[in-house]
Amino acid sequence: MSHDHVSNTKRIWTVFGILSVITIVEVFFGILKPEALHFNIFLGMNLLNWLFIILTLVKAYFIVWAFMHMEGEKPALRNAVVLPIIFLVLYLLFILLTEANYVFEVFKDSTIKWNF
Repeated sequence: MSHDHVSNTKRIWTVFGILSVITIVEVFFGILKPEALHFNIFLGMNLLNWLFIILTLVKAYFIVWAFMHMEGEKPALRNAVVLPIIFLVLYLLFILLTEANYVFEVFKDSTIKWNF
């Protein structure tokens, strides 16, 4: 009985390429800051920030999917790992955006000066 070793070199380089392209796109948009994305607001935040959040979540998904070997697991285990994380990330984003907007409004509408 022999066990054949399967090389994952191609898969690793593919994931590396995808993550590299996404990172290069993020850096490109971070340097250029296109006005169409930077000055348009959606749900209290500019489109450029939304783009960064979405691309970062895509990178996190690829890292979990490829390097934590989730693609080979049963759907129940994948859902048990991935769905709570998705919920918690969305909840964290909601809390951060809500609180940041509140702090901004307090400083904008009050006599308290920006000292930081």
